[in-house]
Formats: sequence, C-alpha cells, structure tokens
Amino acid sequence: MAETRQVFDLPKPKLEVTAHELLKGKCPVCGKWHKGVAPEGVNAPVQYGHGVKTLTTLLNVDYRIPFKKIQTLFSDLFGYAINESTVYSASRQCYKGLKEPMEIIKSKITEAMTAHADETGIRVEEMLRWLHVATTELYTYLFVHEKRGRMALESEQSILDKLTGWLVHDCWGSYFNFNELHHALCGAHILRELEGLIENQQSKWSKVFKTYLMYVFEIPLEERIKRRRQIEARYTLICGMGEKVEPPPIKTAGQKGRYKRTKGRNLVERLIREKDAVLAFAFNQEVPFTNNLAERDVRPAKVKIKVSNCFRTFEGAEIYARIASFVSTTRKHDKNVFSELCNTFNGYNFLTR
Repeated sequence: MAETRQVFDLPKPKLEVTAHELLKGKCPVCGKWHKGVAPEGVNAPVQYGHGVKTLTTLLNVDYRIPFKKIQTLFSDLFGYAINESTVYSASRQCYKGLKEPMEIIKSKITEAMTAHADETGIRVEEMLRWLHVATTELYTYLFVHEKRGRMALESEQSILDKLTGWLVHDCWGSYFNFNELHHALCGAHILRELEGLIENQQSKWSKVFKTYLMYVFEIPLEERIKRRRQIEARYTLICGMGEKVEPPPIKTAGQKGRYKRTKGRNLVERLIREKDAVLAFAFNQEVPFTNNLAERDVRPAKVKIKVSNCFRTFEGAEIYARIASFVSTTRKHDKNVFSELCNTFNGYNFLTR
C-alpha cells in the first residue's frame, strides 16, 4: 500500500424512531381483556426520547441557543421543527432530575477549604435580577435571587453561611457579614483599579503599589512566609503614601451622612481596611491570587443574556442556574456532558451513582 488518505465527515443526521407494539387480548378463561405494558418512560403515543431531550437542553443552557433557533436547527437537520414548549419541558424535567445532585454539589462546596463567590446582574421578565455563584475547583453552584446583597447571601438558596474555610471574592461588602469565614480578595480586581488610576490620574502611589503587588505574587510561598514582616511593612508604607496624596472625603451638600470620595481615596481606604484579605494569597497556600474561578462560572450567563435579551420567567432562570451548575461541575470532573445529562433523564448520573 503506497499511502492512506482519510476523510472525517458527518453522516446525514436523522431521528431514530422506535415503535413499541402493545398487544391486547381477551382471556378465554376469565373473559377479561388484557394489554401489554409499555416500557418505563414511554407514556404517550408519540414522544421524543432522552437523546433529543438532552441535546435540546444542552443547546439551550450550555450553548445559549434560544428556543426558536433550536426549532430551526432541528428542522434543518432532521426535518422536524421541534416545538418550543417541548424544549422547555425537557429543561424542566432535567431541572427536577438534578435536585439530588445539586444537594451533593452544595455539600461538597461547603466542605471545601477554599471557595469562590461572585454575582452578576441578569434580566428576568425585563427586570434586573442577580445570578450568584459559589464554586470550587471541582464543583459549581449557581442560584438566582431578586437581590444582590445581604438578603440574597443569607437566603435559603445561599450556602455561604455553611462555609467554614476561605472565601475568595471581589470585596462586595455583603460578603464581610460572614464573620466566621476567612476572607481573601481578588488580586486581579485590585490590579485593574490600580491600572485605572495610573492611566487616568497618573497616580504615583498606585503605580508603586501595583509593582509591589506583582513582586509579592512572584515570590515563592516559602520565601513570602519568611519575609512576612517586611512584606506587610512595605504594604503599610505604600498605603500611607496613598492616604496622604489622595483628596480627603468631602461633605456632599444636601445628603445626610454622605461624603464624596475619589476612586483613589476609596481604593486606598479599602486597602488599609482589608489588608489581611488582600495579602491572604501571600501567606496561605490554599488561597489563589484571583477570583477568576467564580468569574468564569458566571460569564456564560452574560453571553446568554446578550443572545436572548432576558429570561422570560423567574422559573426559567432557576432552571438555567441548576442545569448550568451541573454542566460546569461535569466538565470540571472531565466527564462527558451529553452522556451525564442523558443519564440524568434516566434517573442517575456520576454524582448519584
């Protein structure tokens, strides 16, 4: 054989139809009519199977394709324009099937030594609502709430009150209400704020602090621990420089108790107040420098909102949050998402087996 040439291609897609014939007969002894029993899950004369339900759910949630587009896609590929309500019903069925796995995911996150948290605004019924996330390297938990702050974080849906280790976040004030937690702030957010001051205000102290923070990040952990006193002293010195040069708070006329602060003043006061949380990464191996893990888990929802504009109902947003939590968790475990979602429709998956 001189050579081999291979062509990877897709066969023409088609729907496979399985017909179940239920026999019916009259007993010659008792005279009663008897009919065969359909396989479990076959409840209607015509219905879609778990493979179709899995595909439509995956397309809608993970690939952010609207119901109408899924209907068009099915018509183009298979010659059947699947009903939009069928797509929604499949997602709703998957949502119910993920109730037990979601409890497992929440328990695993609460047991973790380090968890990440974040929140982002989404449109639900043309109103602003909030998607919250608590996540680890292996598990993701998302939930939707009407509020962003304390009311949401202390609600029944939230699990932050059950955490006992480190919580990495972006310095949203409501997170600090959980006093029993060890707090760590995202270094990437601080760097972005510092860069903004450098570009817009030519701030010298922010440039020095940015250089300092990156220098500490690059030092090996063992060396940081040995030099902890020096690192903390340098931190305090630079913040002191910033506190001197940034304009002091100014009383705003007509607003009780409100003092106007510049972005630089706000940042330097926060750095002074949350020194331990900012430097948590420097002296604790289990604390990462950034909160990117949580940001990656909420980013797909922003893409979905850009595509679909908003969730039609609050229930639809909750369905999205639960299924997206499971899909993210599945990928973190290097499992096949399609297979595990299909298994979910059959009543089990890798979390419950």
